[in-house]
Amino acid sequence: MTDRREFLRMGTGAALAAAGAGVAPADRLAANEPAGGIQRYVRLGRTELQVSDISLGSSSNSDPKVVAHAFDRGVNFFDSAESYRWGGAEEAIGKALKGRREKVILTSKTKAGASESRGEIMTSLEKSLRRLQTDYVDIYFNHSVNDVDRLRNQEWLEFTEQAKRQGKIRFRGVSGHGSRLAECIDYTIDNDIADVILVAYNFAQDPDFYDKLRHVFHWSDIQPDLPRLLEKAKKKDVGVVAMKTLMGARLNDMRAYERPGGTFSQAAFGWVLSDPNVDALVISMSSTSEVDEFVAASGTSTTNAYHRQLLERYAFMRAGQYCQPGCNVCAASCPQHVQIAEVLRTRMYDVDYGDRSLAIAEYAALGDGAAACIDCETQQCLGACPLGVPIARFTRQTALRLA
Repeated sequence: MTDRREFLRMGTGAALAAAGAGVAPADRLAANEPAGGIQRYVRLGRTELQVSDISLGSSSNSDPKVVAHAFDRGVNFFDSAESYRWGGAEEAIGKALKGRREKVILTSKTKAGASESRGEIMTSLEKSLRRLQTDYVDIYFNHSVNDVDRLRNQEWLEFTEQAKRQGKIRFRGVSGHGSRLAECIDYTIDNDIADVILVAYNFAQDPDFYDKLRHVFHWSDIQPDLPRLLEKAKKKDVGVVAMKTLMGARLNDMRAYERPGGTFSQAAFGWVLSDPNVDALVISMSSTSEVDEFVAASGTSTTNAYHRQLLERYAFMRAGQYCQPGCNVCAASCPQHVQIAEVLRTRMYDVDYGDRSLAIAEYAALGDGAAACIDCETQQCLGACPLGVPIARFTRQTALRLA
């Protein structure tokens, strides 16, 4: 792999270094510029819902002021789940949007297991409705699906039909970002069991992006299956919403290279929204300054040369540090059957997102997690990641940090 000094001698590095010199961080830029708002609303597949192209994800927020600020900036799609902030995210949305229900689109999610009954799922929905202070949600997702058996559960399908008849949900969806995402989305579309899919998708999953950087990376042949699946969903008129669009969201790593109207987040959003098979994206917003920065990218459906340079620099900086959703090449490398990709996802929440509470909760849901990695002597996973992620070191660290 090309070393850092060589990369910085390339045109991309030089252009970014020059453009970034003396540029203030995005939060200070926002303080000196008028805050923009949502510029574009899009049709969300066959639901016919008109949603803001950039919308609020609530996994890291329980502050009603942030939700209200997003609404004031034109966001009309608010994504939540019963597990986010232990219900606090839903409560914040309910409080902030009280009296505005007809002006917004609300979602929630539950992890309906392979053996869960429709009564248990209904109980989860009703608790979410109370926290959201509403009689219905527009879309209810089977959350974080990473096992096709969960999708085969007829109780989930019968629950959604019942909830529709009762007016408690309007549409059903499937969300996922795990190692078996492609398999799950294929099943979802083939069996027509979702009106909307919410999936992890970012520029790191574009084969063409890395093909143009073959002089920098040696692993440009890694081509996740998601682009094919998004095209398949579009043909079936299934609404497509992207999440995890910031490839780990280490925004501070990029501040020195940004300029007004050209932040890394805006570049990443522009890339996602330029995909004709993506309708909209949701992004976690945990402060009013993040709301202002993120919604400023609304209406963007292309990436210019400068944005491309930002994405390339970020990709280089994250090389060997980021576990790419949907890759899962390492799956069979562990004789102890550690769920490597899932463990590394929880590490991302902790180390990259800085959301320790979410990381601990998600790690606990994995059962033994990476406990076997602490005293592993064989380390057969070494070299199993084609992207250069040091699996053994990262999984061991995760077990020690989050167990």
